[in-house]
Amino acid sequence: MIDSPKPPFPKQQQPMPGFTKKMQPIPDHGERTYKGAGRLAGMKAIVTGGDSGIGRAVALAFAREGADVLISYLDEQEDANESKRLVEEAGRKAVLVAGDIQDPKHCRAIVDQAVTKLGAIDILTIGRHTRAPGEHDPFLQANPHCVAGAAGVLWP
Repeated sequence: MIDSPKPPFPKQQQPMPGFTKKMQPIPDHGERTYKGAGRLAGMKAIVTGGDSGIGRAVALAFAREGADVLISYLDEQEDANESKRLVEEAGRKAVLVAGDIQDPKHCRAIVDQAVTKLGAIDILTIGRHTRAPGEHDPFLQANPHCVAGAAGVLWP
């Protein structure tokens, strides 16, 4: 059994988007706990927000299940490189694409890169950080266009 850190954890805050290595304790995205069973063998996935947090956990899980993964992220290059390393360590192909998914042109570029570098898209996962309750979130206004645009490209 893996000995995981137990709460209470120290209070901590970072300006958004934040960095995994500055967290204490460093979160387990499945590196030590998730094995995979080949359920996605040969599939190709896009994971937005795949540089850290739940997105990194999803990218790693998809890879350990046998999928190649395109990881989209805003600008956290160091975190994205670590996610890429984990996917490749799982024996799968990883592609990194930096940029803002609030921009519909960037969403199209993500899809184009996935098709070009992975050869297909079987799974589209949209993930990202959340803001405090009641705080204005422009992503929630822009993202439906991104998702709808990507879905329209993928499944006309």
